[in-house]
Parts: sequence; structure tokens; C-alpha cells
Amino acid sequence: MSDHSGPAADPSRPADARPEITLADLQQLIRKMYTEKDVARGIDGTFMWLIEEVGELASALREGTKEERSAEFADVLAWLVTIANVAGVDLTEAVARKYGSGCPGCGRFVCTCPDAGKP
Repeated sequence: MSDHSGPAADPSRPADARPEITLADLQQLIRKMYTEKDVARGIDGTFMWLIEEVGELASALREGTKEERSAEFADVLAWLVTIANVAGVDLTEAVARKYGSGCPGCGRFVCTCPDAGKP
């Protein structure tokens, strides 16, 4: 994780504010907390947990509060990171490689692809 010395490290940050977490930080945090369980469960079992969380996100998007939606987005992201860890994929590198130079389809930072619904 990034070198965060806590809220006192940034005097402009409120005392009760959480530190920012990068994608790399999250991937390392999930690895540190859950590696043994994740590897034992494997990719297929972990993928099923991700799908369950996507379903919970869908429900929260339809009828949940902002806090519930936020929590479900965090869960979906955590399970996606978990699968990446088990599969040996560095998400920061993968995202940079695929999207760091713009849209993979048209190569622009403001996509001009005819199918606007697909990232």
C-alpha cells in the first residue's frame, strides 16, 4: 500500500477521513487479507462470489440507498480484485496497458467509436 502515515500526515484532511486507496493499494490489501482463502477457493469459486455481488449491486441500483449502492460497488470491485490476484494479474498494469493510451477501439481519450455503450 502507499505510504500513508494516517490522517495527521495531511493537515488539510479531516481527522475522520479515510486515506485514499489506489487500485494497486486495494489489490495488495485484498491479497494480504485473503490470499489463503482465495487460492483455496480458486478462480471458479471466486467468480461465483463475484456474480452474487453483481446481483446484489443490481438490486441496490434499482432500489437501494446511496450507501447501499456504494457498499455493493466496493464489494464487486473487491471480488474482481480477488479473481485478479488468484489469476496472477496486476490490475494496474492491465488497465494501463488497455486504456492508458485512450479507447482501445478508436485510440482517443474521448471515445468516438460507433458503439457508445461499450467501453
